[in-house]
Amino acid sequence: MLVLFLSFLTGFTLTYFAIPPIIHIARTKHLFDVPIARSSHQEQTPSLGGIAIFAGAIFSIVYWTPFGTSGKLQYILCALIILFLIGAKDDISPISPTKKIVGQVMAAAILVIKSDIRLDSFYGFMGIHQSLPEPVVLVLSIFTILVITNSFNLIDGINGLAGSIVCLIMVTLGTWFFVTGNDELATIAFATLGATVAFLKFNFTPAKIFMGDTGSLVLGLITAILTVRFITINADLPPLNPFRMTGGPVVAIGILIIPLYDTIRVFLTRAIRGGSPFIADRRHIHHLLIDGGKSHMEATATLVMVNMIIISLVFFFQDKLNMHLLILLELALISTFTLYLHERVKQLRRAN
Repeated sequence: MLVLFLSFLTGFTLTYFAIPPIIHIARTKHLFDVPIARSSHQEQTPSLGGIAIFAGAIFSIVYWTPFGTSGKLQYILCALIILFLIGAKDDISPISPTKKIVGQVMAAAILVIKSDIRLDSFYGFMGIHQSLPEPVVLVLSIFTILVITNSFNLIDGINGLAGSIVCLIMVTLGTWFFVTGNDELATIAFATLGATVAFLKFNFTPAKIFMGDTGSLVLGLITAILTVRFITINADLPPLNPFRMTGGPVVAIGILIIPLYDTIRVFLTRAIRGGSPFIADRRHIHHLLIDGGKSHMEATATLVMVNMIIISLVFFFQDKLNMHLLILLELALISTFTLYLHERVKQLRRAN
C-alpha cells in the first residue's frame, strides 16, 4: 500500500512542477493549439501537457517498479516512448494519420510479441472459450490495443474530460490489481493516476494547457496495457477467488464504456454517412453535451458520472447476468443516454 501511495505522490509531484515551465516555454515559442471550426475552445492554448504527464508517470513507474521482478517492463517503456515521440511531433508539427497508425502498430506489436500483453482467447465472449491460433492472437491483441489507445485520443476534446476518465479507470483497475496481488500493475496505475491528477489542476476550466496527442496517446496505451492484463489475469484467477469477475471482457468494456462506445459510434456514423472515419467532426458525445448547453466542466462531470454509474452496475451484475446480457445492459444504457442528447440538441436547434 505504501508503494502505491509513493508512486502516486511521485507522479503527481513531478508533473505538477513540470507543467508551469512547459506552459512558459510554449507561450514563448508560440506553440499553441489554435481553435478551428469544430473546436470547443476559443483561446489559443499550449498543448504540450502530455510531456509532463509522460515524465511524471514514467519516472514514477521506473523508480517504484523493481526491474528484477518486472522483466517485461523494458518493452512497455519502449512502446510508450514510441507513442510519446509520435505525440510530441504531432503536437508541434502535425503528421499524417498513416504515420501515426504505423507508429502505434509498432508499439502495439512490441507489447504483444515481447511483453506477452495479449488476448489468447475471447474468454467466453460470443461463446468462445478455446485458445485462438497465433496469427489471430496477434491481430486481435494489436487491434484491441489500437482501439483503446485511439479512443482516448478521440475523447480529448473538452477541458478535463480525457484526464478525468483516465483517473476513474486508473482507480478502478489499480485497486483491482492491488487486491488481487498484482502490485506491479497497481503501481503503474497509481503512478499514472498521480501524473494525471496533477495535469488536471491546469486543465480544468479555464484550461491553461491541453494534454495534446502526447498525453492522450500515452495515457491511452497505458490504459490498453492494464485493460488487456485485467482480462487475462482475471481469467486465470481461481473460480472461488472473491475478486474474480464473471465475463472479464465485458467488465473491461464497462470500465472503458465512454471512450470505447463514443469511438465506435462516431466511426460508424461517419462511415454510414459516406465520409472517412478518420476525418474529425463534432459528432462526439462531449460535443452533444456542449451543443446542448453544458459548459466544459458540466459536460465532463456528466460523462464521468455516467461512466461511474455503468462501472458500478457492471460490478454489481457481473455475477448475476451472463456476459451477453451484461453487455446488452451496458449498450442499452449508453445508447439511451446518447439518444437523449441527440434529441435535446435537435430541440434546441429547432427552437433557435
